[in-house]
Amino acid sequence: MVACQPETKQVSEGPNIITNKTIEWRMVTTWPPNFPVLGESCNLLAKWIEEMSGGRLKIQVFGSGELIPGLEVFDAVSNGAVDMGYGVSYYWSGKIPAAQFFASVPFGMNAQQMNAWIIAVGGLSLWEELFAPYTLIPMLAGNTGVQMGGWFNREIKDIDDVKGLKMRMPGLGAKVLSKAGGSPKLVAGGEIYTNLERGVIDATEWIGPYHDYIMGFHEIAKYYYYPGWHETGTCIEGIVNKEKFEALPSDLQSIIRFAMAYQNSWTFSEFEARNQSYLDKIRNESEVSIRPYPEEVISVLREYTEETLAEIAAKDAKSKKIFEAYSAFRNTMTSWSSITEKIYYDQIQS
Repeated sequence: MVACQPETKQVSEGPNIITNKTIEWRMVTTWPPNFPVLGESCNLLAKWIEEMSGGRLKIQVFGSGELIPGLEVFDAVSNGAVDMGYGVSYYWSGKIPAAQFFASVPFGMNAQQMNAWIIAVGGLSLWEELFAPYTLIPMLAGNTGVQMGGWFNREIKDIDDVKGLKMRMPGLGAKVLSKAGGSPKLVAGGEIYTNLERGVIDATEWIGPYHDYIMGFHEIAKYYYYPGWHETGTCIEGIVNKEKFEALPSDLQSIIRFAMAYQNSWTFSEFEARNQSYLDKIRNESEVSIRPYPEEVISVLREYTEETLAEIAAKDAKSKKIFEAYSAFRNTMTSWSSITEKIYYDQIQS
């Protein structure tokens, strides 16, 4: 396989002459201001870009609700109201169904496999092609790794316990949950705790032990299930207004790309480093029952996932094209990981 480079052209008129001119940009995010890891990484991104550019490009970061609501990030960057955005592609699935494949696919690829597909095997070119009509350039900007299955105030013993379950869940996972008889809800991060506490929802997924502990879910939920079948390696997305990006000198374009590439690595590393210690805190500081989903439930959800993906591909040509590319690489990686990663976890690490 040949590594694929981003297809977006770097447009720069004349020689790349360094001037003292300061360019000021605004960045909006789907998460609250200074949100641990995700919000922090945006603040660091702005710092890295300013330092690498010698102060020529300064970025002011706005959390969800500070400038615009979090779920309006896509439109704000697309129409040029702001310069950059940060979120997850499945938030825009109502507008672009195929965008979900650049976030996370239930029972799909993990973080390192998603990195390989997007960075080295053409996924980025498909992503750029998908977003081009919206005057946007997407960039890989982080990954949560495999998430937890979620917090429940209802025991899940078999697939019937999923029926009627009101659960906060976005993306493709929500469609699978709905097919299983559940009732998915898209609830803003700041409202999840109150909704779960008051019984507006029966369950919620979020990310993993570190963030879940900070959110305080262990104080109000009875069960903490794993694994996160719905988000096995969720990519975080940076988006840049294409016209504004191409108006920058070529060196500033490269600085943004390399800063975001480091943001991708930094974010995933932070999640990996913190989750185990916070899982221990949840175990030691609460009476929450931490347990795996029953095998029957996982098996049925996998079947519903295959049905859901086939239905989406049949209805939308862009989704079909991207899903086929995703699936082809995933099949390759499944074969490889069966004699590497699987053996490592099953035999070497133990």
